[in-house]
Amino acid sequence: MEKEFGKIKKNSMTDIVIRIDDFGGKPGLTIREFTTSEKYTGFTKSGTRISADAFKEFKTIIDSINENDFGVSAKEPQSSNSEKTEESEKSEISEDSEKKTKKKKKIQEELY
Repeated sequence: MEKEFGKIKKNSMTDIVIRIDDFGGKPGLTIREFTTSEKYTGFTKSGTRISADAFKEFKTIIDSINENDFGVSAKEPQSSNSEKTEESEKSEISEDSEKKTKKKKKIQEELY
């Protein structure tokens, strides 16, 4: 039994593949890197496997994650219907500026 559910592009040579398979007679969810290069094409050792028994717990944890949990660094797709207001853009710029200032101060403190 093997069923692929999707791929996520990691870089030009590597995808992250999500699939259900049967390894050693035990079904489970496999999340593994698949690479395509001159030297090797196939799955790498990088990845993980969630047994069918643990899948419900894994899904509960994944479902509990909200996109807002990623903070400022998460890139959200922009739809044509949702435009940022000038005020929210200024707020984001201000937050980025504050973070950069704090980082500079920390580096300066470490140097002295």
